[in-house]
Order: sequence, then C-alpha cells, then structure tokens
Amino acid sequence: MNEEVLDLGGQPRLLFLSQSAEAVRAQLAGRRLTRAEAGALRDDISTDEISPVRIMSHYDARLARFPYTGFTTADRQQPIAPGAVQAGGFQVTVAGRRYGKGSSREHSPAAEQLAGIRLVIAESFERIYRQNADNIGLFTSTDFGLVERLQRGEAIPVAELVGGRDALAAAILRSGGLLRFGRQHLRDARPVRLPAACGPLTLFEKIVQRHMLHTPVTPDAPQPGEGCFVRADWRFIHEYYTGMAAHMLHETLGRPLALHGMDSILVFEDHTSYVEESPAHAGSLLLPNMHAMQQAQRDFAAAYGLRSHRTLTEEEARADDGGNVAGISHAMMAEHYALPGQLVVGTDSHTPHSGALGCVAFGVGTTDMANAFVTGAVRLTLPRVLRIELAGALPPGVAAKDVALHLLQLPAIRAGAGVGKVFEFGGPALAALGTDERATLTNMTAELGGLTGMVEPDAETLRFLKERRGVDCVLEPWMRSDPGAAYSDTIRVDCTALSPMVARPGDPGNGVPLDQVGERVKVDIAYGGSCTAGKREDFDQYHAVLAWGLAQGLTVPPQVQLFLQYGTTAVRDYCSARGYDRTFAAAGARILQPSCGACANCGPGSSTEAGQVTVSAINRNFPGRSGPGQVWLASPATVMASALAGELVSWAELQRRVGAR
Repeated sequence: MNEEVLDLGGQPRLLFLSQSAEAVRAQLAGRRLTRAEAGALRDDISTDEISPVRIMSHYDARLARFPYTGFTTADRQQPIAPGAVQAGGFQVTVAGRRYGKGSSREHSPAAEQLAGIRLVIAESFERIYRQNADNIGLFTSTDFGLVERLQRGEAIPVAELVGGRDALAAAILRSGGLLRFGRQHLRDARPVRLPAACGPLTLFEKIVQRHMLHTPVTPDAPQPGEGCFVRADWRFIHEYYTGMAAHMLHETLGRPLALHGMDSILVFEDHTSYVEESPAHAGSLLLPNMHAMQQAQRDFAAAYGLRSHRTLTEEEARADDGGNVAGISHAMMAEHYALPGQLVVGTDSHTPHSGALGCVAFGVGTTDMANAFVTGAVRLTLPRVLRIELAGALPPGVAAKDVALHLLQLPAIRAGAGVGKVFEFGGPALAALGTDERATLTNMTAELGGLTGMVEPDAETLRFLKERRGVDCVLEPWMRSDPGAAYSDTIRVDCTALSPMVARPGDPGNGVPLDQVGERVKVDIAYGGSCTAGKREDFDQYHAVLAWGLAQGLTVPPQVQLFLQYGTTAVRDYCSARGYDRTFAAAGARILQPSCGACANCGPGSSTEAGQVTVSAINRNFPGRSGPGQVWLASPATVMASALAGELVSWAELQRRVGAR
C-alpha cells in the first residue's frame, strides 16, 4: 500500500465466504467467481470460525495458516483447510452481516492479514472485530460496490476506504496501526476537565466523561460515533492474549518496557488449567504450544511484577491450603476489583460482566491492551445507549439467562440493532434480581452485539459488595441516569409473559421458548459453568434442581455426562460450606475447578463427536465453539432438569412429569 491507494496489484483474488461449500471449494481450486456466482453469503461468521480456539496458542506468523479453518457452510461443511487461503493468494474477503461476532480475539484479523488478506468487505461488522482490524492496519468496508471495481483491477483510494469512518479510526489506519499511532500521539494524554454543566446524561455518559483523556487528535467532548481515548481504573488480560501482546510490544518498543500504572494491570490464567484433558488439545501437536502460551504470560507477569491470579490444576488444588484465590477473570473482577462508577477493560468480549455493579466495562483486542499497557489510554468509539426496560416480574423458574435468550431472538437484535450499543438494563424485574443474575445479562451483552451492559447501582449493589467483599461502598448522587437522558431506543420486555428459553445449535440468537421446540431432543452432555453461569446464584439453581431430583428418586441416566465447573474459588468454597458439593457428587456430576474450560473448548465437557448433543449454560454456541457436536443453550435450571431427564426439558415440565407418575 502506498500513501494514496490500496493497490493490490492487478486483479486481486477475492474469497467469497458463501453458504455453499461447493462455491468455496471452487474458489480454493483457483476459479474466480463473480458476486452472483458466489450465491448467498454467510451471515454471523464468528471469530470462532475465523480463528478456532484450538489455534490460539499461535500469536506470530504461524497464524497465517489458519484463517477460516472453522468456517462452516449452510450444510455444516468446513471446506477451508489450513494453509488454503495463503496458498490461494487471496487478498480480499467478502461476507454477509455481523462479520466477526463473538470473541474479542485479535488472532482472527491477524490470521487474515498474515495470510495475505488486505481488505474485508461485509454488510456489517461487530465492533471488537472491526476495531481490532483497524488496530493492525487491516482495512474493512461495507461498500459492496468495491467488489466489481476490484475484480476489474481498479486500485481503491485509501481516502475512500476510510470515508465514513470516525476520524480516529481513519487516523489509526493511515498510521499503519494503533501502536505506531500511540507512539506519535498518546504520550502526553491527560484528563479532560469536566464541564461545569451539561444536559441530562446516562450513567454511561457520566462515567466516560469522568475518564476522558485529552489528546492532540481527539475531541474533548466526543459525539456518538466519534473516537476518543479514556483512562481505565482496571486493565486485565488472560493467557490467550498476553503472549501476543508481549510479542508485539517487545518487537515494536524493545525491552524492558515502561508500563503505565502497573498497579491497575491484572493478569489471569483462567482458560487452560484443564488443557491436558481438553479434547481439542490433549495428545495433539498443539499441546506444547498451549504450554508455551501459558509460560509466555507467566514470564511477562514476572518480568514486570504484575498482579496475577492462576487457576490451579486439580492436583495442585488438592494440595492447596486454601490460600489460592483464582477463577474466571470476569467473575473475579466482580468479586474483587470493580466498583460503581469505575471503567474496566479486558481482553475478552465478556468483560461487560462487571457492568452489573454500575461501572463501564468493555472488551478490547490485544493491540488495544498493548497500547493501554504503555500509554494508559484505551481507545473508544463513543456509542449510543439502548434502554432495556424489564417490566413486570419473572415467573417462577424463569431466570436472567432466559431473559437474555429472549432478547437475542428478537428480530431487531438479530438484525444488528444492538451492535456497538450500551445496553442499560432497568425496570421492576431487573430491580428484583440479585447481582449475580444481573451479571448474566450484562455478560451476555457480548452476544447481543453491544459494547457493554450496565445496571445502575442500588441497595442490592451495596449488599453484594458488603457481603462478598466486605466493602462499605457509598453511592454518590451522580451514579444514575438523569431523567430526560437521551437513548437511541427503548426495548420493553413484559417479563410476566416469559417462559424457559433455549437457543438452538449454531448461534445464541436461535432462541425459542422450550415448550415450542416441538421435538424430543436427547442429551449426551450437560454442562453448568462459565463466566455467565458459574456464579453463586447459578449454583443455587443447579443445586435446587438436583437436590429435588434426588429426593424424587431421579438419577442422571448413564448415557448423560454431567459437568459442573465453578466460576471462582470463592464459589467453590461457598458450595462446599453449604453442602452443595455432596449433592453434586451424589448426582454423578464431575466437579471441576474454576476455569473457562468447555466454554472455550478447552476442558472436560466439550463434545468429541459431531453426533453428540450438549445442553449448556454457557453464553455462546457457535459452530465448533465447544467441540464438534450440537450445543443447546439454556438456563442453569433447565440444564440440570435436562440432565436428569436425559432430554431437553424445563424444571417445571420435569416436575409435572414426576407428579403425574
């Protein structure tokens, strides 16, 4: 690329990510398709498909072999083999709506770029994916008029490619990426002086305003859609990203690094404690890479004296004196660090979890975090706020997970109405929920496509902080949205009309009321855990169903594998103190130490065969996310009821069946 045009050298090769496996294979074999010949393009291509979790131990040039190796066509074929994109000489990728949804992994655009992709064209992009692409200098566009022009061999002006983007995104792309941009412009970033007065604001806007940084290239009072930089109270990273961040920082800036505000940097090893048992890794050539990835994080944390939390292996946990405090990063942030009014960023799309405490928490990519490590500045494109009004009261047996799955199946959300938005949850049904249940909603803002989810702090927030953390927090008068604050829209949900929900395999947006599924779905695996569903209140639900089932003489059928995985060591200790662990053992569950585990296809509970069916309390069920089988998403109670029944069923329906015996 020269300064003026994206010159791909004659007629570049375009890879249409078609719904048709035949069309994809034809392109890989050398045929150049027109847009019409490619047929319908795949929507909702997730980062799990662009760069499957099994290859995320790579964080350098080796990623070039793996873009789209998890890509799945409409008939569930995966036609793109390792090395195929690079060997085919493709330079442009073309796809449908909501490209890059799901995980915040920067491995996805990095793999594309390293394989030779210079431009991705899609109908729409998920926020984190597009920001990650900007940060490494990979161009993205929603202009399908470029397709024919590129196929004619036309060189596209860079000004045209960045046209319509906010000024900050354009400047970062022109600079060749965020780290180069940061060295030029962010060394002297300083807090913006708060305005004396302004109109009614949402809580999100107030918190961002209090964390805004002045730079020479960003406005002090940005409008929605404009880019800015903010200071974070907490920055955290986990082992899938630290090696990549360290690699790019040392390669760009040398060593040792001068890290900014080291006391506010946290390091979590929360994904790979069960990697030795992971069906995707155990016994494979990837296992040494996973160990190297773990060690890269440990080395980085040790070199710079960073605060770390590491989940122990089962053998280590048996020898632990109880002093190890660890768990999944998001739950740990809520249990130990985040406070109302703060701003939290992490290298994971489920960072909004902490928004349940009334703070702004959002996920960023590796380059964003690397830049934040050395400058203290976090990139943010100012979003609009969407109000979610949860009216009425939830019926018995209906949980926050059911609300999330209901929201995900709404046509407006499936069409992308929530992409990049802040979801502000409120209303009577919300007020009645505990903080753990609220965190289920804010956590799954990632699936809704939002930047973050938030709940105004209240008496329940204070109870949680005092009971769980011994913190006497004072809510300041400003910690609420003002009457008359502007929202992009309001979605009202009549919670009294909700019933237990599930999401069919393939996408969290495939939601349907369980009583409308219309088929008997046999279950092979039942899994309860993850950041979304590994909290105390989730385990209260798991225990309630299993204890009831045991009292009724029910047992988990021998063909069903049941896994329960704690979110943190504090949740484990809570369950042990209440005797839950004895109930779980009596039900035949395998109880696992705190880790992301099967949710990230990195531990027991993942499927091993395409024919297996899992009912799971995790947050997403993209193809290949938790193994090759089919994953149905459900609430904790539904997962346990289904484990007892051996088929997909709600607790209420199982109770009716038992009562009718």
